[in-house]
This record gives sequence, structure tokens and C-alpha cells, in this order.
Amino acid sequence: MKKTIAMAAMAIAVSFGSVSCKKNVSDADLQTQATTVMTANPNASVEIKEGVAHLQGTFADQAAKDAAIKQLKEIKGVKDVHDMSTIAAPMTATAPVETNSTADPMVQQKVQDAVKDFPNVKVETINGELTITGNVSQLQARKIKESVDALKVGKVNYNYTVK
Repeated sequence: MKKTIAMAAMAIAVSFGSVSCKKNVSDADLQTQATTVMTANPNASVEIKEGVAHLQGTFADQAAKDAAIKQLKEIKGVKDVHDMSTIAAPMTATAPVETNSTADPMVQQKVQDAVKDFPNVKVETINGELTITGNVSQLQARKIKESVDALKVGKVNYNYTVK
């Protein structure tokens, strides 16, 4: 196994050495070297045309993109690098849903009494607002809305599914 790895490393070194000794390096040879450089960035690719590297894809950050461009420019025979790549948008964490009860318990009880005839409906406090969830028919949805609106309790989120 060690012998095979050593032979492969020597073959790569010889091929890179022979490529760098040539005055006119073929696009195929440059493509091989450029592809090797891009293995560190699986979401990006490079194509060599007439000695010019055309960089495409997405990089995690500007530093990774700059490093790839620098490595491509260092390949002997690459005349220029045309950068058509982008940087991935940063991931933003969404705020968790809080279920603490900051709504007035009396108001919440009134709303629960208004929907007690609908067993598939649940009244919760989510992010400090009363929220009605569950599965209801179109007729039930209208009756629930009318009943709760008649209580004049303020903002209520109707997040139920109408079937």
C-alpha cells in the first residue's frame, strides 16, 4: 500500500514537472492541474479555454474564493482567471417559537370557551399572541371567527387548516 502511494505521488510529481518544463502547455494539461486545485471546493468548478481559467460555482466565503483564484493563477501556463463564481449566502438562525403565556389568562379562557364546541381546535399563546390552531371545515372556520371577534379580545391569529 505504501509502495503504491509512493509511486502515485512520484507519477504526479513527474507529470507536474514535465508540464512545467514545456513552453506551450495544452489546455488538457492545465485542466488537470486546475481540477486538482478545485477539489478543496466541491461546489465550484473550473474550465480551461485557450489558457484562461473560467471559475464557476459557489464558495463558502470570500477567503476561500480568493485562495482558489490565487492557486489557479499560480499554475504555469494559465494566462488569466475569469471569475464567474459566487459566495454562498450566510445561514441565518430563525428565532424559536416561544410558548410562554403573556396573554391575559381571562381573555384566553374566554376564547377557549368560545371554541369549546369544536374539538379539533386548540387555543394557545405563541409569542405572546393568542393563536387558534387545528383542522376545521369552512363553516366551522366562519363560526369560530365570528364567536372570537364578538369577544373583542384584540389580536388573534387564526392558524387553523380549513378542509
